Amino acid sequence: MCGRFTLVTNLELWNARFQIEVIPFDMQPRYNIAPGQLIPAIISDQGKRRIGQLKWGLVPFWSKDEKVGYKMINAKSETLREKPAFKNLFARKRCIIPADGFYEWKKVGKEKRPMRIMMKTGEPFAFAGLYDTWTSPEGDKLHSCTIITTKPNEVVADIHDRMPVILNEQDEAIWLDREKFDADLLQSLLVPYDHEEMKAYPVPAMVGSPKNDIPECIEEIANL
Repeated sequence: MCGRFTLVTNLELWNARFQIEVIPFDMQPRYNIAPGQLIPAIISDQGKRRIGQLKWGLVPFWSKDEKVGYKMINAKSETLREKPAFKNLFARKRCIIPADGFYEWKKVGKEKRPMRIMMKTGEPFAFAGLYDTWTSPEGDKLHSCTIITTKPNEVVADIHDRMPVILNEQDEAIWLDREKFDADLLQSLLVPYDHEEMKAYPVPAMVGSPKNDIPECIEEIANL
């Protein structure tokens, strides 16, 4: 699964990487992003990329209430085309979610120790996501999303049995293109990222609490 991630990249580098002209909200470094929070997400709107904030934890438009979102922070790539909550979104509501690292907990003896997983270069990347809009009985709209997961690559396999789908940069435009829908082509993008370009390192236990969103969360510690 993917239950925590980071986005601390320099904003200028971030803008260049994701081709975003206007950011309609205050972008601050995020060291410990957690489910239930608002997260940046990018869609394609008439050929141009547009960014907004979505609540992490998908609430399908047909849900009776928004509590279901806490159970739908991730969507398995293998069953996207079967699950009622995801199959229509796979066809028409795809997004990318910028990040530059994510956390998973590695079992060491009887303990679980947090690890941060990222590109060796430190550069930002994009998770494949789906989004939807739910309307409350009072008429309030909630825009939410889920992060797609797949089998782990060799870096992650030693830590966890799933990993978020990280799209190759050249495939992001294909994923975002809502004018074309080729289910087999899109499915082929949802694979483990090249392990040779990634690394993992141990971080402080403080990342276990989403209340901690500070630079110390991403500091490497001795792997005792």
